[in-house]
Amino acid sequence: MSTAYDAIVVGARCAGAPTAMLLARKGYRVLLVDRAAFPSDTLSTHMIHPPGVAALARWGLLDRLIATGCPPVRTYSFDFGPFTLTGSPPPYDGTGVGYGPRRRILDALLVAAAAEAGAEVRERFTVDEVLIEDGTVTGVRGHDHGGPPVTEHGRVVIGADGRSSRVARAVGAPEYRTKPPLQWGYYSYWSGLPVSGFETYARPGAGWGTIPTHDGLTVVVAGRPRAEAHAYRADVEGTFLATLDLAPEFAERLRAAHREERFLGGSVPNFFRRPYGPGWALVGDAGHTKDPITAQGISDAFHDAELCSGALDDVFTGRRPFGEALSGYAAARDARVAEMYEFTTGLATLAPPPDDTARLLAAASGEAEAMNRFAGVVAGTVPPHAFFTPAPASDTSALAPA
Repeated sequence: MSTAYDAIVVGARCAGAPTAMLLARKGYRVLLVDRAAFPSDTLSTHMIHPPGVAALARWGLLDRLIATGCPPVRTYSFDFGPFTLTGSPPPYDGTGVGYGPRRRILDALLVAAAAEAGAEVRERFTVDEVLIEDGTVTGVRGHDHGGPPVTEHGRVVIGADGRSSRVARAVGAPEYRTKPPLQWGYYSYWSGLPVSGFETYARPGAGWGTIPTHDGLTVVVAGRPRAEAHAYRADVEGTFLATLDLAPEFAERLRAAHREERFLGGSVPNFFRRPYGPGWALVGDAGHTKDPITAQGISDAFHDAELCSGALDDVFTGRRPFGEALSGYAAARDARVAEMYEFTTGLATLAPPPDDTARLLAAASGEAEAMNRFAGVVAGTVPPHAFFTPAPASDTSALAPA
């Protein structure tokens, strides 16, 4: 059986499109499919933290995003009630700025870049079946919108199709380090709501945040504990506004603004999936999902794209066998996100922090370097342990700029 493609990528958003682009740039024949048409929106935290922005810069795509008019995020603010921490994250790969683009703009930009690199892009294409022969994935069977069934073969099929990944289900990708959904949240867009940057608010049993985005709009997302999901669904706007009332000044600002779109949201599980096996790989949310409270998903997807495409390049060129290269990808992915996974799922409980953590945060208030480091924790430029592990009295490195 001849192989038509080196890689078939299922899912063309923040994980799939960059993976296809990077492989195509190396000269491989890549098919990129998605059941959506672009531009289109999808549920999203919007935020690209500095590590993700640095990836866009490496790929030559950052200027394209900036040209769309997406406002930069230079300041991170964390209102804990009695005190507020405001800082700018230490840079990552020379980048300390974030962006919160609309997904209809970001994803279309990424798909266009994949096509420019030489990937074959098929929009409105539904994968009906992942083909497996003798335990190895060999391709997909699917159809264009309204079209007849077609079969495509590839040396590897890459699932970039989200946390409910058809590819992951088909191959039985095992999950580990699983945690249940921890909070239930909704978001929408407001005009007339200026914000200083990435603003977040934490109160016992509640949390919310803001991100400036395209067209002068601000994204506001508010979460409640997962146990309150039924009540939240029953009265989304009422619960949303009541949550914001826990910070009266912000609630007043929001009520003076105008909501431009409907509420969107829900809850997500927390898990790792083994991201490879014979003839297949997973990137982005298909391989690892965590609560959106720290907004890591887009940056994680970009890193997966680089790690996975690099591993597959080793395979296709014969530098390393498939199992060795892809197990290296899996290990590198897990090592990179492990601390943030625990930090994020801890925050997502919306429980008050332990006393020692509360004291550490309060002590950081007003200390510029400490506040910058905490901003870096959430932005993904400072590992959580570098902030939360007390340094010896003679050692100030934990609060030193990166």
